Amino acid sequence: MSATIRIPTPLRKLTAGNAEVNADGGSIREIFDDLEGNYPGLKDKVFDDGGEIRRFIILSLDGEDVRYLQGPDTPVQAGAEVSIVPAIAGGK
Repeated sequence: MSATIRIPTPLRKLTAGNAEVNADGGSIREIFDDLEGNYPGLKDKVFDDGGEIRRFIILSLDGEDVRYLQGPDTPVQAGAEVSIVPAIAGGK
């Protein structure tokens, strides 16, 4: 099942400058396994060595944070939109 992945500016160097790419998979994890074949290094920026989503990354599936769904095992339907959002910390 093909999904559109929105890539934030800091990670676009891994996608040849593309702001959006497409990937196939039935879950968030499978989507990123597919992406890794075309865009090496992208999965490592999103997932830690244990296969979990990095602490400072938010993955949104059609506007919902996958951490509050089924995490990396969240099912993905054809035509879905996945956004990678680096969490921003700071302030006083």
